[in-house]
Order: sequence, then C-alpha cells, then structure tokens
Amino acid sequence: MLGEGDKAPDVTLDLDDGKAAKISSFKGAPVVVYFYPRDDTPGCTTEAKDFSCLMAEFKKAGAEVIGISPDPAKSHLKFREKHALEVQLASDDEDKTIAQAFGSWVEKSMYGKKYMGVDRSTFLIDKGGKVAKVWRKVKVAGHAAEVLAAVKTLK
Repeated sequence: MLGEGDKAPDVTLDLDDGKAAKISSFKGAPVVVYFYPRDDTPGCTTEAKDFSCLMAEFKKAGAEVIGISPDPAKSHLKFREKHALEVQLASDDEDKTIAQAFGSWVEKSMYGKKYMGVDRSTFLIDKGGKVAKVWRKVKVAGHAAEVLAAVKTLK
C-alpha cells in the first residue's frame, strides 16, 4: 500500500478537459490527488465543492488539486458544470489503473455483499514527487481545509 515517503506513481491522468497529464508533469509543485466513488452523489459533491471553495488558497500555496473517480470524462464535465467546480477531475474508468497504483481500489462490503470500489482517500504529493501525507477512509466534513493546512506546511 502506498504510504508517506513513497514515490508517487507516475500514472497518466485523463483530465476532464480532454488533456492527459502524468503525475510527474506536476513535479516542482505540490499536487493533491483525491479519490472519490462517484460524480454527483451527496458526499462526493460536498467534497468537490469544498475543494473548489478553497482553490484560490490552494493556488496561492502553489498546489494543484485533482479529483479522480471511475466515472467517464463526459460525466466529469457535466458534474463540473452543474456545480461550478474549480477542481480538475480525472477519469479512471477503464481498468482502475490509477486507483490500483495508489491503493484506493479496494474490496468493500454493503448489506453483506462484497464488491470492488473506490476508497475515499487523498494523497498530498510534494514538489519532489514523493507522497507527503495520506488520508484514508476520508470523512468529508472539514477534509479540504485539513488538506490545505498540510499543503501550507510543505517546504
């Protein structure tokens, strides 16, 4: 499982603007990568809005914020437009390569049934490409502010 101090996986992100970027392309600046289960659901919408409300402060700290879910790019675009989101969104809809690389594609259980799904988790990657902080099993309330505080402590 990916942990603090590990080199961030250099996966390619398919962004909602139709562009692709590797994690290494952000080297030289901190990047926040957060995984969420699904576009336009209550918790995921709140989380995306919370990060969006703080985007000016993330930018001021020199950080990028990217939300990743298994939803296709078309869904991300609708989600961004509907809620005026400021965060970039990336799709991991084919084989969950990105979530697997970060250890966020996990076995879950609901009503006694087991299935694979996204673990709501966040990774702060420092300007050198190393994982500076990991949050797993994220509770949405106050999370974006906590991540911003961690970004501000990076040197």
